[in-house]
Amino acid sequence: MRVGAFILAAQFPGQGQGEALHRAVRSAEIAEQAGLHDVWLAEHHFVPYGVCPQAATLAALLLGRTRRIGVGTAVSVLPTQHPVALGEQAALLHLTSEGRFTLGVGRGGPWVDLEVFGSGLAAYDHGFPESLDLLLRWLREPRVGAQGERYAFREVAVVPRPAEALGDPDDPDGLTAGPPVVVACTSAESVKLAAARGLPMLLGMHSGDEEKADMVALWRSAAREAGRDGDEIAAAEHVSAGVVQIADDRAAAVETLTKTMPGWLRQGLGAHVTVDGRYRRMRDPLAYTELLCALHPVGTPESCADRLAATSERTGIRRFALLVEGSGDLAATEENVRRLGSEVLPQLG
Repeated sequence: MRVGAFILAAQFPGQGQGEALHRAVRSAEIAEQAGLHDVWLAEHHFVPYGVCPQAATLAALLLGRTRRIGVGTAVSVLPTQHPVALGEQAALLHLTSEGRFTLGVGRGGPWVDLEVFGSGLAAYDHGFPESLDLLLRWLREPRVGAQGERYAFREVAVVPRPAEALGDPDDPDGLTAGPPVVVACTSAESVKLAAARGLPMLLGMHSGDEEKADMVALWRSAAREAGRDGDEIAAAEHVSAGVVQIADDRAAAVETLTKTMPGWLRQGLGAHVTVDGRYRRMRDPLAYTELLCALHPVGTPESCADRLAATSERTGIRRFALLVEGSGDLAATEENVRRLGSEVLPQLG
């Protein structure tokens, strides 16, 4: 089982943006010291829900500051950036970190970001498959050209090239097979899209075990229908996002989150603006916090380990990206990460 820290660089009420970013960087450094397997970085624009606007850039910093831990994006939003530019960044990080980088990508939302970056609503409504396929080609082929609806350009060389033939005698570990890619999935459509390409899913923290198990089953069925190899299907490393808060008793852990997260959620989610004025329903911040506490490892180290093991058994997922900064406090976040590594991980085997 691989357990990682999910870091949003969340700006809690009363905090500055620099404070949120400092806590994010420090959390990643502590995660490596604590023995966690991965750090996952979120990407948001123009909202205090998360003040990291470019997850790949923050990943570069953290890869330079660490030596062992994996670093992934959760996610890089494809409709607001050119897939070739993102592919170049991913290749660079993959090669210079000796394979520690994972590229998570997603469709994002219908936010004003689409207007600011000039991609338009069409990039969100129906452009994601084209962008994803161009990105994958860039990560796997030596030369790439495009003649699509959104992207059209003459064939050019991929430099640096992240993907070479497996079994290269100069690369016995398969480093140049390219960075792993995962896709954030929130609907049956996105599950089938990922499955057809053999890409593992990143499943959101708002979903419980039953919903995630159903999405894994749908992914496997769709992958088989698309002709994916059985071994490839069995080996897919899906990632379950969640929340973790560790205390000596469950009541204390829940209290920590219910005191801090509703204010952050109200401020952060409330700041999102749709590009076309469409209606969006906002979750009740306290009810959502309580739901997250019920779904995820929040409580004693023993109960957190049991929760992760149960989720893995029910869903078949063995990789976790757990939000560690729910307290909003640097010292408390550091303690949370350390306890996750020293008191929960050893129980998971």
